[in-house]
Amino acid sequence: MSTRRAVAGLFFIALLLISAALWRLVHRPQANALLLSHAHFSDLEGWNSADPQGALAAFVRSCGVMMAAPPETPVGAYAGTVADWRGACDAAGKADANAARDFFEQWFAPMAVTGDALFTGYYEPELHASLARHGRYQTPIYGLPSDLVTVDLGRFRDTLKGEHIAGRVENQRLVPYPTRADIDMDGVRAAKTLFYADDPVAVFFLHIQGSGRVTFDDGTTARVAYAGQNGRPYTAIGRTLIAQHELTKDTTSLQTIHAWLLAHPDKACAVMESDASFVFFKEAPVGDPALGAVGSEGVALTPQASIAVDEKIHPLGAPFFAVTTLPGGHAKFDRLFIAQDTGGAITGPARADVFFGAGRRAESLAGEMKQAGRLYVLLPKPVAARIK
Repeated sequence: MSTRRAVAGLFFIALLLISAALWRLVHRPQANALLLSHAHFSDLEGWNSADPQGALAAFVRSCGVMMAAPPETPVGAYAGTVADWRGACDAAGKADANAARDFFEQWFAPMAVTGDALFTGYYEPELHASLARHGRYQTPIYGLPSDLVTVDLGRFRDTLKGEHIAGRVENQRLVPYPTRADIDMDGVRAAKTLFYADDPVAVFFLHIQGSGRVTFDDGTTARVAYAGQNGRPYTAIGRTLIAQHELTKDTTSLQTIHAWLLAHPDKACAVMESDASFVFFKEAPVGDPALGAVGSEGVALTPQASIAVDEKIHPLGAPFFAVTTLPGGHAKFDRLFIAQDTGGAITGPARADVFFGAGRRAESLAGEMKQAGRLYVLLPKPVAARIK
């Protein structure tokens, strides 16, 4: 009898230990969980010296998209509804650019995003191409394939907002689309070739950046913008080169990767194909040369005033203040941005990708940008007041 009681006691203790472990597993903070805390503009290092004029102009463009939706439409997971943003958007269109800081202080309240932030950069590459395949113009840029099916999972489950998959239909089933290696070998029969570029490495970086500017062999120019993706996961080839002991973590940047690819043409294709993701494009006029291509939100990006964020966590169109530095860690880069884009590598709440524009300097800054800092989101005051 005593033995049974002892066994029962041990079993009960084991159950308690297992239950406690399961509780901790279920209730422990998730790595990508968003935590916001109330702040004041006086808490934002560099706020009084930063120039928010570019961000104000970018915010006005975002408002054009936001206000086209019904008033009850949610603005992301935590930023209220379109109706909550109407007052700020109406006022933004009338605000004096020279008083941009006053505008944001009047209409918004800052919320600190908990955790150490990481800021990277992207830019708009410049390519040389021809409409016909000849001479050095051999690398195709494809339009959106007619058989590519992209599914917004958020339309089927609220918990999957921001999640997408892509593939093609075979026998009434969605199957994965060909990888980069498959496409390099066989092409894409279901897609129109928009043009042929003279540099496969430049085309690869066009895929990474998502948009670019093209100068044709007849002297004309155009812009190519993101149209879709094959649905395969993005793999940073910097990690591939590190794994192959070609580069080290400390020496890996866009510039060193680009230099390695050019210096090793016999190995470059295999390294680039380690990224199975493949991007398709659409042609567009250059438009305002001071602005970038259209981002995920549907508006033209503003150099050093637009950022890409994780859309599964943060609302597009919202202002964010970054406290960070430029590459090298010496020059302060405290700026107000508007979230107007997304990116496959931009995941997590304290993560942002700065759009630097086009040209050599933009490429240099974007390629070297990998800076730590702090991130704040600005919310309309009534929305911020509802967050505990």
